[in-house]
Amino acid sequence: MRWEAWLTVAVVVAVFLALASGRARPVSGLFGGLTVIITVGALTGSEHLVAPAEAVAGFGNSGLITVGLLFVVAAGLVHTGAVGLVTDPLLGRPRRLFTAQLRLLGPVAGLSAFLNNTPIVAVFLPVVNDLARRCRLPASRLYLPLSYAAILGGTCTLIGTSTNLIVDGLARAQPGFDGLGLFDIAWVGVPATVVGIGYILLASPRLLPAGGSALGETPDPRRYTVEVSVARDGPLVGRSIEAAGLRHLPGLFLAEIEREGELLPAVAPSERLHGGDRLVFVGVLESVVDLHRMRGIEPAADRVDRLTAPREQRCLVEAVVSDACPLVGHSIRDGRFRAEYQAAVIAVARGGRRLPGKIGDIVLQAGDTLLLETHPSFLQRQRNARDFFLVSGVEDSTPRRHDRAWIALATLAGMVTLAASGVLTLLNAALLAAGTLVLTGCVTGPEARRHVDWNVLLVIGAALGLGEAIAQSGAAAVAAGELVDLAGGEPLLVLAAIYLVTLLCTELITNNAAAVLVFPIAVSAAETLGAGLTPFVVVVMMAASAAFATPIGYQTNLMVYGPGGYRFADYLRFGLPLNALVMGVTLGMVPWVWEF
Repeated sequence: MRWEAWLTVAVVVAVFLALASGRARPVSGLFGGLTVIITVGALTGSEHLVAPAEAVAGFGNSGLITVGLLFVVAAGLVHTGAVGLVTDPLLGRPRRLFTAQLRLLGPVAGLSAFLNNTPIVAVFLPVVNDLARRCRLPASRLYLPLSYAAILGGTCTLIGTSTNLIVDGLARAQPGFDGLGLFDIAWVGVPATVVGIGYILLASPRLLPAGGSALGETPDPRRYTVEVSVARDGPLVGRSIEAAGLRHLPGLFLAEIEREGELLPAVAPSERLHGGDRLVFVGVLESVVDLHRMRGIEPAADRVDRLTAPREQRCLVEAVVSDACPLVGHSIRDGRFRAEYQAAVIAVARGGRRLPGKIGDIVLQAGDTLLLETHPSFLQRQRNARDFFLVSGVEDSTPRRHDRAWIALATLAGMVTLAASGVLTLLNAALLAAGTLVLTGCVTGPEARRHVDWNVLLVIGAALGLGEAIAQSGAAAVAAGELVDLAGGEPLLVLAAIYLVTLLCTELITNNAAAVLVFPIAVSAAETLGAGLTPFVVVVMMAASAAFATPIGYQTNLMVYGPGGYRFADYLRFGLPLNALVMGVTLGMVPWVWEF
């Protein structure tokens, strides 16, 4: 093996150890390793070390660009509430763990087949919290199954995960390989998902702990009193409190209803909602934000309808009233808060207790915490003003654009149809979908930029450069030869070895980096065996996408780590058998669908 290959192997091992030990973040570790190889190549003039232009060529990879565009598509679905429009009727109101998991895991896996896993899990975290509280179930038996279902669903289509797109993009650069179709990987992904969900349903009651946190279980001193209205032509009119999902909101309870001047203080679950009903809730900030995102719920009209900024441009802001505020001692209505600050008070918190009466009649005191609906410029205007002690924005609090939800769903369906039928390439279809969502107002330009995970794109780009370095140095060919020799030249055993190496790398570093680093070895192994490339491509996709045994192997596993109250051992105990099952399905299906 030439010295360039030894250098590349040493750099890759160093990067791997730095990432696995947590001493370096993926971006810095991968770029650092790539920089070393490029620098040595420039100093020595070796043609077997990757050149700068080749190292950064990965940032123009069609798969990487498609991943970025799909982040925008997902943003459009999230900001219109389209995800909830699909999932709410499917979830229903289950009472048992088995039923709750069955209704949750199917929709999550289905959505993850077409959208990035991370926003799907982020959207469903409060849904899982609600299920756990309402059904009196341990949240830990819902959070990790949520992550696993999202991962499994992502293996069903080419756009299900960024890893699939990147590996397919790399494969298309190989001579004679035309790439996979949108649903080609479903031959393996769908059986793996069915087996995986079956395992989760059967094993989670035995292997997962009966614990986990739920929103609202920890006392929050800021308990807001908030008023909202039932939209007169909305979907909640005529439904009972319980059927509308307003009775068991996590961290929030319905205190009273005002209807045409009549107060209903003791609200029965069977009470039916009328258009224009004014509902008074008391609860924590996160739940108040979720309440304002519900379809059919509007802010109390007499406080927000005169704000000048369009509602989709507004945000929620928390502000603590100072003793220097000129409105102290005045009611919110008499103090002309809207005219003075171009903001509407939608909730008030004082000492953790409920404030009686309408919000407009509450007399402000120093120390009151106000939740305001306003324009983002309010933060700059008031951050250093004397009227408020503290002003802070509420993250991701822009109201949902429910009237555009069907546009977002139709756009997603159009993108999938055009890509699956071959009318447009996946890149073109994603570009058309992202542009449509921005132009129709489903998502704004700034929102689209915020939803793109630039860190993921940088990791992918750097990993692609390092993968090219492995191939160009000759290290991939040597590693592939060793694998083939160890497997005795048996293609299925070589596939199994590549699967295990990819899976191990994924569990310890990141899925995209693992796939890119192992891909050159898989290509060389296929060439050594004289076999077709497709089986090796699919194996790398599956192994890099289906990592269940550690919280660091996949971003969604890490997202549920804290809320579920898990330990590292829980992932090993519950995830290792699932790793084995998915590997078994993959190695069983791949040779049957694609000949070597």
